[in-house]
This record gives sequence, C-alpha cells and structure tokens, in this order.
Amino acid sequence: MDLGIRGRVALIGASGRGLGLATAQRLAEEGCDIAICDLEADVLDTALESVKLANSGVRAFAYQVDLTKEDSIAQLVTDVQRDLGVVSILINNSGGPPPGTFDAATDEKWLYGYQLTFLSAVRLIRAVLPDMKEQQWGRIINFTARSLKEPIPNLMISNAVRLAVGGMAKTLASEVASHGITVNNICPGPTTTDRAIELAGARAAKKGISVEEELAITASTIPIGRLAHPEEQAAAAAFLASELAGYITGISLLVDGGAVKAL
Repeated sequence: MDLGIRGRVALIGASGRGLGLATAQRLAEEGCDIAICDLEADVLDTALESVKLANSGVRAFAYQVDLTKEDSIAQLVTDVQRDLGVVSILINNSGGPPPGTFDAATDEKWLYGYQLTFLSAVRLIRAVLPDMKEQQWGRIINFTARSLKEPIPNLMISNAVRLAVGGMAKTLASEVASHGITVNNICPGPTTTDRAIELAGARAAKKGISVEEELAITASTIPIGRLAHPEEQAAAAAFLASELAGYITGISLLVDGGAVKAL
C-alpha cells in the first residue's frame, strides 16, 4: 500500500530507541526523509544507521536535543529545516515522567513532567506549524498513553500531563483542519520498550517479585495475550501520517491489544 508520503520530511521526537526509532524506521520505509533526535548522543549513531538501513534512498540526520528546554527545541527545528527542509510530519514522543503516587510527586517532578511531556509537544508544534500552514498539508501525531482513556496506577504525573496533551491536540485539530493539517494521538498499551521495563521494575519492586513475573502479569491482562512490539505502534503512526488518513483528525487511537476496558 502506498501511503502517499514519499519525499515528505518527518521529525520524530525521542527517536534514539523504542517507539520513536521504530516510527522513524517505518516512515523511512515509506520514503520519508527522516530527522531523529535524542537527549543521549551516544545512541544516535546506531539509531541513524538503522534508519538508513530501512531505506538507503532517503535522507536522514540525527540531532542531540533536550526536549525540556525551549532553546534546544528551537535549535533542533532550525537545524532540521536547514538540512532537510520543511517539516511535514511531526511525531511528538518524549518518553515519560517518573512513576509514583501523588505523595511522591514533588514540585520538581511535576515541573519536569510538564516540560518533558506537554511543553515539548507545544513547542515543537509551534515551531513547525507555520510551514505546514503555508504548504497546506501537515500531520501532527502525539504518542501519549492509554491513560487518555483509563488512568494507570502509580503514574500520577503521567496521567495528568498526558491528558493535557490530549486536550491541546483535540482543540488544535479543529483550529488547523482547514489548512489540510491533521492532529491525532496514539495511546499505546504495554509495549516492549525500555520505558515499559522501567515501569514494570517499579511495580515489581513494590510487590517483591521479579520484572519477568511482573511482565507476565501484565501480559495476562491483555486480551491478545502479549505486549505490543514497537513496530506495531509505528505502523499506526505511519498510517495516521499518510495521505490516506487525511480525513482522520482529533482522535486518540488506542493501540493496546484490547487492554483498556473503556468504550
């Protein structure tokens, strides 16, 4: 299936590994020129090589960025525009705030979660939106969490700030639809990423069991019976980024194997 996005420039947040990298690879396969970025510079060389292996015919660049810093984000977008041109597809992805209950959520942790998860999306959108409006085409996709539909225990900060992303995106979708720009959220269920292992480790420590046991418990709660692979989340992102999805906007798509019980 031709998704109609060959030659489009895609910028993917936190794409040195996990969901971000899988999405960069998938969009490269579709013929997009790719900008990956990560806070950890030491993962970028390997990540960039894997993107180029996905499709040696596309242009791909890697950038170090701190998504909690306004000036770092501004520099990132400036560099991408210089190297690749106008960003047509923006994938907002940033990992997530530290786990914990309300009592463990200090002001410092709240501010970090707000900057990392919410303000990073706002700032990246603000930086690329004028060009999208000018070209009358754009795709903005936010990797959020299934907590948009059902709060997740022990993720107080994440539950709160991801809802803020969802509210912003839903409102923005109406504001920019007339410019040929769509804005959607993907709500991943448990996926085999470093973040999932970290959260499973926190839950396991509370229960006094191993991470492997905790992951097995998680899998048992999912109707499909396993955690998702990052490539499955990336496939959903690629479709929402496509020409074919031009009439889909303002949605929060669960990709969770049926785990969330809400309608």
